[in-house]
Amino acid sequence: MAHILIVEDETSINDLIAMNLTLVGHTYEQVFDGIDANRSIKEKRFDLIVMDIMLPERDGFVLISEVPNNTPVIFLTAKVNLTDGVKGFQLGADDFILKPFETIELLARIEAVLRRTQRSIQVFALDGAVVNLNSRVVTIEGNEIELTLREYELLEILIKNKNIALSRDKLLAMAWDYEYCGETRTVDVHIQKLRKKLNWEHRIKTVYKLGYRLEVDT
Repeated sequence: MAHILIVEDETSINDLIAMNLTLVGHTYEQVFDGIDANRSIKEKRFDLIVMDIMLPERDGFVLISEVPNNTPVIFLTAKVNLTDGVKGFQLGADDFILKPFETIELLARIEAVLRRTQRSIQVFALDGAVVNLNSRVVTIEGNEIELTLREYELLEILIKNKNIALSRDKLLAMAWDYEYCGETRTVDVHIQKLRKKLNWEHRIKTVYKLGYRLEVDT
């Protein structure tokens, strides 16, 4: 999951992008002019910026100079002009999409840029808890939460299979490896600990006669 800034002055397009980002599990912030975009870029951290070139107050070519070097940018434009495309890439854009566009194309390009910049699915956030899947650090409101190795392994499996019901046997095999000969009750104990530590009592659902599912809004 990535946190994405949408900079687009046409409300219908901005809302369409936001809706589709939500459907694939990303979070977003919407702004509609160059002034608000500049403020968000300076004050907040984003994994990716999707930005129109022609904007009120400040255009995208000006705004990109304010973007941190490690934050990728995809430009949107209705102008069919090779010069603009070249200029965008020279200024540091990672991709360039012409309007009108198919949302499936936009989502594919977003995933491609995130993979290329190694920022896709590195951080998972839910209800105040943040899980860094690279450093394996879990925090709530900036405070690190101590998890055992097995608790973390179980958590990561639930995250990578969010909204999918997993049996106790499957969780046991995946988190403790296939040679483990323990009982599935071990999974229940660790699930209860995760629920309590992360305040996810209503997120880690018990699936009757099967196992558990991490329920995430889509």
